[in-house]
Amino acid sequence: MHTDISTKEIAQYRCPLCQQALLLKEKSYRCENNHSFDQAKQGYVNLLPVQFKHSKEPGDNKAMVQARRAFLDKGYYQPLLDSMLTLYQKYGDKNAAIFDAGCGEGFYTHQHKTEHNSVYGVDIAKETIKIAAKRYQDCFFSVATLSDLPYANEQFGWIYSVYAPILENEFTRILQNQGYFLTVTPADNHLFELKSMIYRQATKHDTTKQVIEQLTLVEEQRLNYPMNFSNSDDVLNLLAMTPFAFKASDELIAQLKQQKQFTCQADFVLRLYQKTH
Repeated sequence: MHTDISTKEIAQYRCPLCQQALLLKEKSYRCENNHSFDQAKQGYVNLLPVQFKHSKEPGDNKAMVQARRAFLDKGYYQPLLDSMLTLYQKYGDKNAAIFDAGCGEGFYTHQHKTEHNSVYGVDIAKETIKIAAKRYQDCFFSVATLSDLPYANEQFGWIYSVYAPILENEFTRILQNQGYFLTVTPADNHLFELKSMIYRQATKHDTTKQVIEQLTLVEEQRLNYPMNFSNSDDVLNLLAMTPFAFKASDELIAQLKQQKQFTCQADFVLRLYQKTH
């Protein structure tokens, strides 16, 4: 469903500088203290003030974004998305707003959108948000930092984080009472076959869960399935998405290009938490 949201809903943001509500007037979000943030032509808004940036272009670069988009478009992580949506259907308030923390190019974001909810995605990488906003116009995207989110307290009924840093205090602040927070992290054998080609002694992922003190664990799932590749471009795109890509030698890249078939495990842990107080 691709609709023009501007006529139906107005995004709810708060000013990253003074925490007052931002109102959209003629393509600019402005607060009562006159801080102003322009809406880009793609529809997103940059709510990352220059003084909050730690580098010129924080987040993933364009090549990484394009590799991830090409890989995800092929459906290799569809079983993960299906598991996430099943949990949302089972537990979520279908009218409450949803937040995708570290949304990337919007692959998971837009598939949570229904006619009854509003869905927000944030990423620190402007290139990524530009792609997401242009492609999925029924969601609200902004450039921002997860450590200081541009949202009011208790704005969301459902938050999820796929591989993004988990900043418990900030996520808990914007989560409604009785709302849910879903984390997706790599399990032991995630991409083990690919790692084994790069490292002499590939280690398994550390799956000890990050301590989340303010929320109650409701459900935990393990999702493991084989990804069968018959196109080397898909494998190279997957490699480009990983933190160990920079360790891959030219010889390994050449070897992967020659391989007609490659099988690699996808292995995830999904943990669903609820804010109960």
